[in-house]
Amino acid sequence: MKPNILITNDDGITSPGITALEKELAPLGRLITVAPDREMSATSHRITVHQQVRYLSAGKDRFAVVEGSPADCVILASMQILKKLPALVVSGVNRGWNLGDDINYSGTVSAAFEAALQGIPAIAVSTYAQDKPEFVAAAQVVAKLAGRVIEHGLPPDVVLNVNFPQKWNGKVRVTRQGRQKAGAPTREYSWLFEKLSGGKAKVAAKPVDDNAQMTDYAAVSAGYVSVSPLHLDRTAHFHLELFSGWADGLADGDGSG
Repeated sequence: MKPNILITNDDGITSPGITALEKELAPLGRLITVAPDREMSATSHRITVHQQVRYLSAGKDRFAVVEGSPADCVILASMQILKKLPALVVSGVNRGWNLGDDINYSGTVSAAFEAALQGIPAIAVSTYAQDKPEFVAAAQVVAKLAGRVIEHGLPPDVVLNVNFPQKWNGKVRVTRQGRQKAGAPTREYSWLFEKLSGGKAKVAAKPVDDNAQMTDYAAVSAGYVSVSPLHLDRTAHFHLELFSGWADGLADGDGSG
């Protein structure tokens, strides 16, 4: 039997990006689409806890979650809509890149992280926002990547964040998450982006790059499809030894102060 593949996004059930994914992923398995009933960009990993989350049928194996976040969609799909966990979750194709610092705000990437929390391999995919975004080509690349993930799996707690460039050079690079210098935001999904860039999508002018592994910013700027493995664990492992001594003297009754 073909595996179940869950598709979601933060642009809403009617977005062309989700339609492109449905077409390109169809040969790989049985598709179930569970997405917000409206635009839910920049909701990060928000989940609904103080009210019931409802969903409506939007066609065969398609469901619209009423006022639900992308993370809500993954939770609802895995707990109520599907009888067992899917083999893969694909979130996108998002209209607007999710690079560097913007990953922290992304509903698209957070849906993938929610899948990882449940032990499900996941891919997030985004493309540029201006003019006519290239949803189909981005979905085609991700379909090939999805085939490899279904075959080989992903390491525990790791998701793949894919960003498609405005002018693709036909190549793909594995990248690390970049950082922007202060004062150079590239939010493509809000009034802040409109105010700072006049509504023209762009990559950070001066991304921080220490010449190590190519950053997601640098790859997209150079025309590559960027594939960044991201990890759920936010522990600053490199600095654990530095802070271990700070615990001394913090507890009551330890004889200090």
